[in-house]
Amino acid sequence: MKPVRVLVVDDSTVIRKIVTDALKEVANIEVVATAAHGRIALRKIEQLRPDVVTLDFEMPEMDGLTTLKQIRRLYPKTQVVMFSSSTKEGAQSTIEALALGASDYVQKPTRTRGMDEAKLHIHQELAPRILQFGVGGPKAPVPQSPASVDASPDREATKDVQANSRLPARVDVISIGSSTGGPNALQQIIQDLPTNLNVPIVVVQHMPPVFTRQLAKRLNQLTELDVREAEQGDKLQPGGIWIAPGDYHMRLRRNANSVAVCIDQSAPENSCRPAVDVLFRSCATLYGKGNVSVVLTGMGQDGLLGAKCVREQGGFVIAQDQSTSVVWGMPRAVTEAGLADKVLPLERIAHFLSSHQSVRAAARTQELAPCR
Repeated sequence: MKPVRVLVVDDSTVIRKIVTDALKEVANIEVVATAAHGRIALRKIEQLRPDVVTLDFEMPEMDGLTTLKQIRRLYPKTQVVMFSSSTKEGAQSTIEALALGASDYVQKPTRTRGMDEAKLHIHQELAPRILQFGVGGPKAPVPQSPASVDASPDREATKDVQANSRLPARVDVISIGSSTGGPNALQQIIQDLPTNLNVPIVVVQHMPPVFTRQLAKRLNQLTELDVREAEQGDKLQPGGIWIAPGDYHMRLRRNANSVAVCIDQSAPENSCRPAVDVLFRSCATLYGKGNVSVVLTGMGQDGLLGAKCVREQGGFVIAQDQSTSVVWGMPRAVTEAGLADKVLPLERIAHFLSSHQSVRAAARTQELAPCR
């Protein structure tokens, strides 16, 4: 395998050294250069043509967002992984960077961490993304804007696992799971949904605390639907969209004649919290045939076991196709396991869901096991 060539961009000498030293210990990764700010980075990208750029936000001369815009304009195939802080401001900048076309992000190792802990963080969080985004890896995501939605329903790339698969006549809830590339995918789907949507939508996007709230706020600004970060006890309503908070699993439970959100910090699944599997199982148990689960772009296999439960309970599973996924990991696992009723390009998912005017949220008589 040809090594993945990486340019490390950060104004901190310490961080540049930590990242460089850690990546040098990883097979099939070659750090070709470092840069202290965006202007130097752009010159080195032109000279060295790296496969992946790791990019800090706050830098002199040219900051990270400005640099990202230039990279996307001049070098659209170059993958960019942003280094983000865990603050509110850092989360806001990260959501903006993803909307501008950043491939992914990782939280920046803090200077309070020891060298060994910081290197471990790089090995566990950054290195897998670099390898995933390397030579022959996923394409760079397209920057999103309200006008960028491609609504071509007859796209040839569409693949139906079951050519005659149709949504059930009655749909009570839509559950969505996503990871790498998910924020832009969610934006496109939510913007393409009808404003009179008559079912609730529940979402797990792999993100840490603070980030999920900023994601919900951004998406809420782009639609007339009500998008919010879920809180304990929230009652689901038609046309509402609830995003699981970072570091909390999200389940649903029935309370009398309503369905409410239940969040908890039980053990991670698939090394994730929130986990898609947890949400899908809960929706399958509560709604049975009335649940439609959608697996979007993302690394790993989270959602696979949950999709199996959805199918066992009579629900319907949609997977995003490879050509429109930033990383075809989660949807691939579901598709190759034979669990996807439909495999659709991103721009067709919302159209497929909303083409069924009978969609409605109605009470069910099934009982949900205690939230645990």
